[in-house]
Amino acid sequence: MSKKPRKMSKKNKDFTAQIFKILSKETNKSFNYKQIAAILELDDTKSRNEIIRDLKILKAQDKIHETEIGKYQIISKAEYYEGTIDMTSRKTGYFVCNELEEDVFVPFINLNHALDNDKVKAYIYNRRSSRRPEAEVLEILERAKTEFVGVIDVQKNFAFVTTANAKMYTDIFIPKNKMGEAEHGDVVLVKMEDWPTKADSPFGSVIKVLGKPGEHNTEIHAILAEYGLPYDFPIEVEAYANKIDTSITKEEIVKRRDIRKTLTFTIDPRDAKDFDDALSFEKLDNGNYEIGIHIADVSHYLQEGTILDDEAYKRATSVYLVDRVVPMLPEVLSNDACSLNPHEDKFTFSAIFEITPKAEVVNQWFGRTVIYSDQRFAYEEAQYIIETKNDVIPAEISLTGKDYKTPQPVVEATLKLDELAKILRQKRMANGAISFDKVEVKFNLNEEAEPVGVFFKISKDANHLIEEFMLLANRKVAEFIGKQKKTFVYRIHDEPNEDKLINLQTVISKFGYSINFKSKQDISKSLNALLNDVNGKKEQNLVDTLTIRSMSKAVYSTENIGHYGLAFDYYSHFTSPIRRYPDVMVHRLLQYYLDGGKSADADVFEEKCAHSSDMENLAAQAERDSIKYMQVKYMQDHKDQEFLGVISGVTEWGIYVEIVENKCEGMVRIREIKEDYYVFDEKQYALVGEVSKSILQLGDEVYVKVKNADLVKKQLDFHFIRRNE
Repeated sequence: MSKKPRKMSKKNKDFTAQIFKILSKETNKSFNYKQIAAILELDDTKSRNEIIRDLKILKAQDKIHETEIGKYQIISKAEYYEGTIDMTSRKTGYFVCNELEEDVFVPFINLNHALDNDKVKAYIYNRRSSRRPEAEVLEILERAKTEFVGVIDVQKNFAFVTTANAKMYTDIFIPKNKMGEAEHGDVVLVKMEDWPTKADSPFGSVIKVLGKPGEHNTEIHAILAEYGLPYDFPIEVEAYANKIDTSITKEEIVKRRDIRKTLTFTIDPRDAKDFDDALSFEKLDNGNYEIGIHIADVSHYLQEGTILDDEAYKRATSVYLVDRVVPMLPEVLSNDACSLNPHEDKFTFSAIFEITPKAEVVNQWFGRTVIYSDQRFAYEEAQYIIETKNDVIPAEISLTGKDYKTPQPVVEATLKLDELAKILRQKRMANGAISFDKVEVKFNLNEEAEPVGVFFKISKDANHLIEEFMLLANRKVAEFIGKQKKTFVYRIHDEPNEDKLINLQTVISKFGYSINFKSKQDISKSLNALLNDVNGKKEQNLVDTLTIRSMSKAVYSTENIGHYGLAFDYYSHFTSPIRRYPDVMVHRLLQYYLDGGKSADADVFEEKCAHSSDMENLAAQAERDSIKYMQVKYMQDHKDQEFLGVISGVTEWGIYVEIVENKCEGMVRIREIKEDYYVFDEKQYALVGEVSKSILQLGDEVYVKVKNADLVKKQLDFHFIRRNE
């Protein structure tokens, strides 16, 4: 059925929000109805009468007072706040403000065109009554986003774009002259340009046609566009990068510590294309070990003030989607000049430590170096050496596809580094660090990037070896500058919110687990015990996910509060400058301070930290969306198959089920469960059968089948087959 443009309501207009906005902007001034009508550009009698009516309503609500006959002023004690809107999927929202203890409900009628994450000025009412407080948006201070991805519905003289985002409660009206090349049913990127007061939908224009729904490249590009992330470099940035001199010159080598004769190697994922860290190992005459953590010297090539640096800062991070990487730096740097490829001289920034056999650091050195990597290992190869102590890598594990013998010094170094890493890890855990080894879902893709299989990536000793030495470098660099009290870029992680932990306790108690709230140390210990106890159990992924959600988010900041999850007083990101801009900032600041520089401007770096944290968050959301998309795509081809799943969520409209063998999650609507009439019991967080009184709750095992797989919304709906009795 053809859709009509929805421009304005025919009923009497409610001007209260606009009146409120006018009065709240000038709190010391009084206005009469004529002045307000003039500001609103209304001169008809009907509108003026409605303004008079709404002024009386606001006065009756004690929001404004009459200073003299017919003149009104905002009541100064009124509760105005600035904050953000957190939309629900039901066209209502919550007003989130640091000054308020709790988020405040915003009914749809009070949103006044505010969208998810918009920064707004709001009025809070019912604060002192028995009714729950509510908020009304008075002014939109800043839009969180103005570009949206959706499917275009083309009519004769106009079009509407509908997004798949459940929190976007409106479609976008597109005039005929702003549709560009878009055809009916295309996935498009649109810019919201205006939202007239009397219009139900915002007005916009098509910026880009992304393709047809369901096509692989269309959906991947749509994911990136949804978060404002690029998928290629501007031509001028590529051209600039290609002109950079990446040669290893003698003039530069003499300025650096030369470590090319020290045994050095890399350990990375099998499919890695850039290697940004290497380890060097040397046994000293005093029985200690000199271990170097060598990081690609990106800041040597990435000069401040260039278009290349501006682009890298704008991106702030590489984005890892299921089938591709959207790099922070062009390939000439990320995969070539800055990649620590084997058997090549490379410029690096290094943290070099003298470490005792008990893994105690007794000496440290930071600075620019030149290295030569003797060997490239995949994690599987290093793991084989650790597990077998064997120097012959078999063909089925080998990167070359053939058996090969590893030089004995490399084998010995790998085994000793593993031994020291295990001591470092043990110390961290004893200090209260939390061990998050969450199972990662990975896909086997064919040449067309179609998912043909699912597997899980699990960290082993070789992964932990690299992790511990990267953590050591990050911690020691941060400590070195932090103790000098100079401005620095820290990676901080606050303590978990107790309310979130109490909610976690409610869920895990259903599986027989508990958290000890006595002290910070006890919380850490019990969280570690929990993560250890669920390992390999059906509820593992659910509990891992909920535990991570109960944690604060790690962010970048110049204000150091330590890192709760790692149990470090000082922590930074130094080890991945190819893919993270904060690491580039850390390298620059570290060198500047090594050269005797004074403390940098904290405000400048705090702004850069906030931007980096925001971009990291967007990249993480895009990565999650790409995994959901692949899961839905994979399940499309398995519609006839029964799957065993675990109930991972319970709501009043149904249950969420996570399939055990591939971690794909979908919904079973309550009406789909035919064995009884089920109702949601909020106290038990379960569905209860009216007749049988049987319960469906978190962690229960059920069999399901795919009912619908929606690639655009990235949603799975399941048929309920039966319980696993």
